[in-house]
Amino acid sequence: MAKKTLILLSAFLILAACGNKQGGEQSGDMSEFAENSSFQAAHENPEDIVFQPKGTMIQFDTPDGKKGNAYTLTPENKTNTYLFVIQEWWGLNDHIRQEAERLFDSLGNVTVLALDMYDGKVATTQEEAGKYMQAASQVRGEAIVKGALTYVGKDAQIATIGWCFGGGWSLQASILAGDQAKACVMYYGMPVQNAKELAPLKAPVLGIFAKQDGWITPEVAKKFEDLAKATGKNVEIHQFDAAHAFANPSNPDYNEEATKGANTLALAFLKAHLQ
Repeated sequence: MAKKTLILLSAFLILAACGNKQGGEQSGDMSEFAENSSFQAAHENPEDIVFQPKGTMIQFDTPDGKKGNAYTLTPENKTNTYLFVIQEWWGLNDHIRQEAERLFDSLGNVTVLALDMYDGKVATTQEEAGKYMQAASQVRGEAIVKGALTYVGKDAQIATIGWCFGGGWSLQASILAGDQAKACVMYYGMPVQNAKELAPLKAPVLGIFAKQDGWITPEVAKKFEDLAKATGKNVEIHQFDAAHAFANPSNPDYNEEATKGANTLALAFLKAHLQ
Protein backbone atom coordinates (compact mmCIF):
# COMPACT_ATOMS: atom_id res chain seq x y z
CA MET A 1 0.00 0.00 0.00
CA ALA A 2 2.85 2.39 0.88
CA LYS A 3 4.51 1.74 -2.49
CA LYS A 4 1.26 2.42 -4.35
CA THR A 5 0.75 5.66 -2.40
CA LEU A 6 4.31 6.76 -3.23
CA ILE A 7 3.79 6.08 -6.95
CA LEU A 8 0.52 8.02 -7.03
CA LEU A 9 2.09 10.93 -5.13
CA SER A 10 5.01 10.97 -7.55
CA ALA A 11 2.62 11.01 -10.51
CA PHE A 12 0.63 13.87 -8.95
CA LEU A 13 3.73 15.98 -8.40
CA ILE A 14 4.91 15.44 -11.96
CA LEU A 15 1.53 16.37 -13.40
CA ALA A 16 1.48 19.48 -11.25
CA ALA A 17 4.86 20.43 -12.64
CA CYS A 18 3.60 19.91 -16.18
CA GLY A 19 0.91 22.48 -15.55
CA ASN A 20 3.55 25.07 -14.61
CA LYS A 21 6.16 24.62 -17.32
CA GLN A 22 8.62 27.39 -18.08
CA GLY A 23 10.59 28.36 -21.16
CA GLY A 24 7.73 28.36 -23.66
CA GLU A 25 7.37 24.57 -23.88
CA GLN A 26 4.02 23.06 -24.82
CA SER A 27 1.98 21.76 -21.90
CA GLY A 28 1.50 18.51 -23.86
CA ASP A 29 5.18 17.64 -23.50
CA MET A 30 5.89 14.37 -21.61
CA SER A 31 9.65 14.82 -21.14
CA GLU A 32 9.24 15.43 -17.42
CA PHE A 33 8.19 11.80 -17.00
CA ALA A 34 11.41 10.56 -18.63
CA GLU A 35 13.50 9.95 -15.50
CA ASN A 36 10.61 8.99 -13.23
CA SER A 37 11.28 5.43 -12.08
CA SER A 38 7.61 4.48 -11.71
CA PHE A 39 6.83 5.76 -15.21
CA GLN A 40 9.75 3.77 -16.60
CA ALA A 41 8.59 0.68 -14.73
CA ALA A 42 5.16 0.98 -16.36
CA HIS A 43 6.85 0.46 -19.75
CA GLU A 44 8.45 -2.95 -19.79
CA ASN A 45 11.09 -3.43 -22.44
CA PRO A 46 9.34 -4.28 -25.72
CA GLU A 47 9.36 -7.86 -26.90
CA ASP A 48 10.79 -8.68 -30.32
CA ILE A 49 8.21 -9.11 -33.07
CA VAL A 50 8.40 -10.81 -36.45
CA PHE A 51 8.02 -8.05 -39.00
CA GLN A 52 8.57 -7.88 -42.74
CA PRO A 53 8.25 -4.23 -43.82
CA LYS A 54 6.17 -3.33 -46.87
CA GLY A 55 6.92 0.39 -46.73
CA THR A 56 9.99 2.51 -47.36
CA MET A 57 11.88 5.18 -45.46
CA ILE A 58 11.81 8.66 -46.95
CA GLN A 59 13.52 11.93 -46.12
CA PHE A 60 12.14 15.45 -46.29
CA ASP A 61 13.45 18.92 -45.57
CA THR A 62 12.63 20.51 -42.20
CA PRO A 63 12.49 24.28 -41.62
CA ASP A 64 15.47 24.19 -39.25
CA GLY A 65 17.75 23.25 -42.16
CA LYS A 66 17.90 19.55 -41.29
CA LYS A 67 16.19 16.42 -42.65
CA GLY A 68 13.23 14.52 -41.29
CA ASN A 69 12.51 10.82 -41.74
CA ALA A 70 9.31 8.82 -42.09
CA TYR A 71 8.32 5.23 -42.74
CA THR A 72 5.90 5.57 -45.64
CA LEU A 73 3.22 3.42 -47.21
CA THR A 74 1.66 4.63 -50.47
CA PRO A 75 -1.49 3.25 -52.11
CA GLU A 76 -1.59 2.35 -55.80
CA ASN A 77 -4.05 5.10 -56.64
CA LYS A 78 -2.95 8.69 -56.19
CA THR A 79 -4.47 10.29 -53.12
CA ASN A 80 -4.38 13.59 -51.32
CA THR A 81 -5.35 12.02 -47.99
CA TYR A 82 -2.65 11.30 -45.41
CA LEU A 83 -2.29 9.79 -41.97
CA PHE A 84 0.62 10.86 -39.77
CA VAL A 85 1.49 8.06 -37.32
CA ILE A 86 3.55 9.14 -34.32
CA GLN A 87 5.65 6.81 -32.22
CA GLU A 88 5.64 5.88 -28.55
CA TRP A 89 8.59 6.85 -26.35
CA TRP A 90 10.60 3.92 -27.75
CA GLY A 91 11.07 5.56 -31.16
CA LEU A 92 10.15 4.49 -34.68
CA ASN A 93 10.59 0.77 -34.05
CA ASP A 94 9.11 -2.29 -35.77
CA HIS A 95 6.01 -2.15 -33.58
CA ILE A 96 5.15 1.34 -34.83
CA ARG A 97 5.90 0.33 -38.42
CA GLN A 98 3.58 -2.64 -37.94
CA GLU A 99 0.86 -0.37 -36.56
CA ALA A 100 1.34 1.95 -39.54
CA GLU A 101 0.83 -1.02 -41.87
CA ARG A 102 -2.28 -2.15 -39.99
CA LEU A 103 -3.79 1.29 -40.38
CA PHE A 104 -2.73 1.50 -44.03
CA ASP A 105 -4.38 -1.84 -44.79
CA SER A 106 -7.55 -0.84 -42.94
CA LEU A 107 -8.07 2.67 -44.27
CA GLY A 108 -7.88 2.07 -48.00
CA ASN A 109 -6.70 4.87 -50.26
CA VAL A 110 -4.66 6.78 -47.66
CA THR A 111 -0.91 7.47 -47.64
CA VAL A 112 0.63 6.75 -44.23
CA LEU A 113 3.70 8.51 -42.88
CA ALA A 114 5.10 7.23 -39.57
CA LEU A 115 7.21 10.18 -38.44
CA ASP A 116 10.61 9.61 -36.84
CA MET A 117 10.55 12.03 -33.91
CA TYR A 118 13.92 10.83 -32.57
CA ASP A 119 15.92 11.32 -35.79
CA GLY A 120 16.91 7.68 -36.16
CA LYS A 121 17.33 6.73 -32.50
CA VAL A 122 15.37 3.70 -31.29
CA ALA A 123 15.33 2.57 -27.66
CA THR A 124 15.30 -1.04 -26.52
CA THR A 125 15.49 -0.36 -22.77
CA GLN A 126 13.53 1.86 -20.38
CA GLU A 127 16.63 3.90 -19.65
CA GLU A 128 17.29 4.59 -23.33
CA ALA A 129 13.66 5.50 -23.94
CA GLY A 130 13.70 7.94 -21.03
CA LYS A 131 16.90 9.52 -22.31
CA TYR A 132 15.57 9.93 -25.85
CA MET A 133 12.19 11.29 -24.77
CA GLN A 134 13.82 13.81 -22.45
CA ALA A 135 16.15 14.94 -25.25
CA ALA A 136 13.32 15.34 -27.78
CA SER A 137 12.94 19.12 -27.93
CA GLN A 138 9.69 20.90 -28.69
CA VAL A 139 11.43 23.00 -31.35
CA ARG A 140 12.81 19.99 -33.22
CA GLY A 141 9.51 18.10 -32.93
CA GLU A 142 7.62 21.01 -34.46
CA ALA A 143 10.22 21.24 -37.24
CA ILE A 144 9.71 17.55 -38.10
CA VAL A 145 5.93 17.96 -38.22
CA LYS A 146 6.16 21.16 -40.28
CA GLY A 147 8.58 19.47 -42.67
CA ALA A 148 6.13 16.61 -43.14
CA LEU A 149 3.31 19.09 -43.75
CA THR A 150 5.35 20.81 -46.44
CA TYR A 151 6.25 17.44 -47.96
CA VAL A 152 2.60 16.37 -48.40
CA GLY A 153 1.60 19.80 -49.69
CA LYS A 154 -0.90 22.52 -48.91
CA ASP A 155 -3.83 20.65 -50.48
CA ALA A 156 -3.39 17.48 -48.43
CA GLN A 157 -6.07 16.33 -45.99
CA ILE A 158 -4.36 15.04 -42.88
CA ALA A 159 -5.26 12.86 -39.91
CA THR A 160 -2.92 12.12 -37.02
CA ILE A 161 -2.61 9.25 -34.56
CA GLY A 162 -0.12 8.43 -31.81
CA TRP A 163 0.44 6.62 -28.52
CA CYS A 164 1.95 7.83 -25.22
CA PHE A 165 4.65 10.37 -26.26
CA GLY A 166 3.09 10.18 -29.72
CA GLY A 167 -0.41 10.71 -28.37
CA GLY A 168 0.52 14.17 -27.20
CA TRP A 169 2.33 14.83 -30.46
CA SER A 170 -0.68 13.65 -32.46
CA LEU A 171 -2.67 16.49 -30.92
CA GLN A 172 0.14 18.98 -31.46
CA ALA A 173 0.57 17.86 -35.09
CA SER A 174 -3.14 18.38 -35.76
CA ILE A 175 -2.90 21.84 -34.19
CA LEU A 176 0.07 22.67 -36.45
CA ALA A 177 -1.81 21.36 -39.51
CA GLY A 178 -4.55 23.95 -39.08
CA ASP A 179 -7.28 23.77 -41.71
CA GLN A 180 -5.63 20.73 -43.31
CA ALA A 181 -6.23 18.61 -40.21
CA LYS A 182 -9.30 16.40 -40.54
CA ALA A 183 -9.01 14.04 -37.55
CA CYS A 184 -6.82 13.50 -34.49
CA VAL A 185 -6.57 10.28 -32.48
CA MET A 186 -4.52 10.30 -29.31
CA TYR A 187 -3.90 7.23 -27.16
CA TYR A 188 -3.05 8.10 -23.52
CA GLY A 189 -0.89 11.10 -24.48
CA MET A 190 -0.53 14.30 -22.50
CA PRO A 191 -2.97 16.85 -23.97
CA VAL A 192 -2.35 20.58 -24.11
CA GLN A 193 -3.79 22.21 -21.04
CA ASN A 194 -4.62 25.80 -21.88
CA ALA A 195 -7.01 27.51 -24.25
CA LYS A 196 -4.35 29.53 -26.07
CA GLU A 197 -2.47 26.42 -27.22
CA LEU A 198 -5.69 24.65 -28.19
CA ALA A 199 -7.21 27.60 -30.05
CA PRO A 200 -5.74 26.86 -33.53
CA LEU A 201 -7.09 23.28 -33.55
CA LYS A 202 -9.58 22.64 -36.36
CA ALA A 203 -9.77 18.83 -36.35
CA PRO A 204 -12.13 16.71 -34.26
CA VAL A 205 -10.32 14.72 -31.57
CA LEU A 206 -10.79 11.15 -30.37
CA GLY A 207 -9.05 10.76 -27.01
CA ILE A 208 -8.40 7.22 -25.81
CA PHE A 209 -7.29 7.02 -22.18
CA ALA A 210 -6.76 4.41 -19.47
CA LYS A 211 -8.57 4.42 -16.13
CA GLN A 212 -5.55 2.86 -14.39
CA ASP A 213 -3.07 5.37 -15.82
CA GLY A 214 -1.09 6.99 -13.02
CA TRP A 215 0.28 9.76 -15.28
CA ILE A 216 -2.24 10.67 -17.95
CA THR A 217 -4.93 10.16 -15.33
CA PRO A 218 -8.72 10.17 -15.77
CA GLU A 219 -8.62 13.63 -14.18
CA VAL A 220 -6.19 14.87 -16.86
CA ALA A 221 -8.47 13.44 -19.57
CA LYS A 222 -11.55 15.07 -18.03
CA LYS A 223 -9.78 18.41 -17.70
CA PHE A 224 -8.85 18.27 -21.38
CA GLU A 225 -12.39 17.30 -22.37
CA ASP A 226 -13.82 20.21 -20.39
CA LEU A 227 -11.29 22.65 -21.88
CA ALA A 228 -11.98 21.45 -25.43
CA LYS A 229 -15.73 21.75 -25.06
CA ALA A 230 -15.47 25.15 -23.38
CA THR A 231 -13.46 26.42 -26.34
CA GLY A 232 -15.82 25.00 -28.94
CA LYS A 233 -13.71 22.05 -30.05
CA ASN A 234 -15.11 18.73 -31.25
CA VAL A 235 -13.81 16.13 -28.81
CA GLU A 236 -14.81 12.56 -27.95
CA ILE A 237 -13.22 10.90 -24.92
CA HIS A 238 -13.19 7.18 -24.11
CA GLN A 239 -11.59 5.66 -21.03
CA PHE A 240 -10.76 1.96 -20.87
CA ASP A 241 -10.29 -0.10 -17.73
CA ALA A 242 -6.62 -0.71 -18.42
CA ALA A 243 -3.16 0.62 -17.62
CA HIS A 244 -0.99 3.11 -19.49
CA ALA A 245 0.45 1.72 -22.76
CA PHE A 246 -2.25 -0.97 -22.86
CA ALA A 247 -2.49 -0.96 -26.66
CA ASN A 248 1.09 -1.99 -27.47
CA PRO A 249 1.18 -5.67 -28.52
CA SER A 250 4.93 -5.82 -27.79
CA ASN A 251 4.26 -4.79 -24.18
CA PRO A 252 4.13 -7.76 -21.77
CA ASP A 253 1.14 -6.03 -20.08
CA TYR A 254 -0.74 -5.65 -23.35
CA ASN A 255 -4.53 -5.63 -22.84
CA GLU A 256 -6.03 -7.36 -25.87
CA GLU A 257 -9.67 -6.67 -25.05
CA ALA A 258 -9.16 -2.95 -24.40
CA THR A 259 -6.96 -2.64 -27.47
CA LYS A 260 -9.59 -4.22 -29.69
CA GLY A 261 -12.20 -1.79 -28.45
CA ALA A 262 -9.90 1.21 -28.77
CA ASN A 263 -8.67 0.29 -32.24
CA THR A 264 -12.23 -0.26 -33.45
CA LEU A 265 -13.18 3.22 -32.26
CA ALA A 266 -10.07 4.76 -33.81
CA LEU A 267 -10.59 3.15 -37.21
CA ALA A 268 -14.24 4.15 -37.35
CA PHE A 269 -13.32 7.70 -36.37
CA LEU A 270 -10.59 7.98 -38.99
CA LYS A 271 -12.77 6.52 -41.73
CA ALA A 272 -15.63 8.86 -40.88
CA HIS A 273 -13.44 11.94 -41.20
CA LEU A 274 -11.09 10.93 -44.03
CA GLN A 275 -13.64 9.64 -46.57
